[in-house]
Amino acid sequence: MTADLRTIAGYAVREALRRRVLTVVVVLTVAFLALFWLGVREAFEESQSLSAVPDLEEQTLVGATLVGLAMFVTLFLGTVLARFVAASAVCVVYVELVFASAVVITGATGDWWPSNPELVGLGLGAAVVVVVAISLLGSTVLSTTANGIAVFMVFGAGLAAGLLGQVGEALSSDTLHDIASIASWALPFEALYQSALHTLTEDISGVTGVAVSLGPFGGAQDASSLLWLFAVGYVLVVGAVADLIFRRSDL
Repeated sequence: MTADLRTIAGYAVREALRRRVLTVVVVLTVAFLALFWLGVREAFEESQSLSAVPDLEEQTLVGATLVGLAMFVTLFLGTVLARFVAASAVCVVYVELVFASAVVITGATGDWWPSNPELVGLGLGAAVVVVVAISLLGSTVLSTTANGIAVFMVFGAGLAAGLLGQVGEALSSDTLHDIASIASWALPFEALYQSALHTLTEDISGVTGVAVSLGPFGGAQDASSLLWLFAVGYVLVVGAVADLIFRRSDL
């Protein structure tokens, strides 16, 4: 990160502390994790009624689904944080801690643990870095409020593109599939998020795997090495453009 980008990030952190934004984020995160724990406990208790379904591993189904839902909420919370703190380190650490907490809560309550949580966390963290890069670029040309709205719209557009891809696959629509593919390259955080979901459930097979795929994992796809390289280049280019705009700004 160049000196100019560090200046942007430092200012954003100081502004967040002054306005007690981070305090609010911490309080709301603790509240989310508390509610998540209650939901996990209830879900695992109620899942006993699914034991009558042949070959269905209800513990795996419930655990994977809950962690997957927690991943979505975690990515969303990381996006909210990126509206105020244009620093990847802050957002990534936050997202990884919340995700790890969700995994521990699920495992300790229902005794289900993902096989590769570190890889899942890597994909989730990478997705957040892309969102932060977009937020950083927006902060150089937009006001705080306008940039916050823009980041939310970009986040929503990325998720909508992922849903279009799922619909296109179900309907065998090449048009919808192409739209989703273009959007995934234009906004690679969604593809990285789907890759993390895929990693979470790739070892689940049989009836349980089918049941899991009917939930929030229907569009989960593994990211190719090309996408990862593209995401790295995407962040570097967006950061360079933000740096160039900041240098030319009349401050």
